Amino acid sequence: MNTQLEWVQTTPRRYIDGIFDHQDSHGGGGTITNGDTQWMTAGSGLLHIEAPPEHLVVSGGLFHGLQLWVNLPAKDKMMAPRYQDIRAGSVQLLTSPDGGALLRVIAGELDGHKGPGITHTPITMIHATLAPGAQITLPWREDFNGLAYVLAGRGTVGAERRPIELGQAAVFGAGSSLTVGADARQDSRTPDLEVVLLGGRPIREPMAHYGPFVMNTREELQQAFEDFQTGRLGTIPAVHGMSEGGM
Repeated sequence: MNTQLEWVQTTPRRYIDGIFDHQDSHGGGGTITNGDTQWMTAGSGLLHIEAPPEHLVVSGGLFHGLQLWVNLPAKDKMMAPRYQDIRAGSVQLLTSPDGGALLRVIAGELDGHKGPGITHTPITMIHATLAPGAQITLPWREDFNGLAYVLAGRGTVGAERRPIELGQAAVFGAGSSLTVGADARQDSRTPDLEVVLLGGRPIREPMAHYGPFVMNTREELQQAFEDFQTGRLGTIPAVHGMSEGGM
């Protein structure tokens, strides 16, 4: 049975600790901090820099975050680059009826509730926090694949309650729901289970990748490298304390 979800207006818990600056050759960028998300679409190509600010490095501060690479279908590979700045307060927040789980819908849709992230193929991305002993079963599109990645804590996935812990990922099989549970006892340093739930409709196209470039054919990869080497991807304005990065 699927868990009934309720919409709540609260401040989300931090799932990114620290500060990170981003700048790219198409004018996108900004500073992300606790709970924020940046969604960059490389498209036809761009250069970008991302690094913690100098004062954070000097002070010895920490940064905790997650970076994902999402493939584009062939028809959208050469679209214009785009940058989305998704602040912590703009994500859709849901909670389970017993209050044991807080869900942040960053992109896609969950049980009719939509996240702010704009994608080019149907994708759902959720950051969930489960209190010790809590369990949720979420409705999931049958044409989507599904994956869980643990950011902190220990728990179980699936009806079989298979164990999963920090740094591990679980791939779900076919079905119309995802089940995740938190162990009743957690490490004192990570009192809750923090997990990212991801899924999308498979593109099912050939893929060729090397370094930061992801294309459909080897010939397209060679063209991408040529565009980079000849400067067609643009330049990044100089920023104090940051060095130029790749695509």
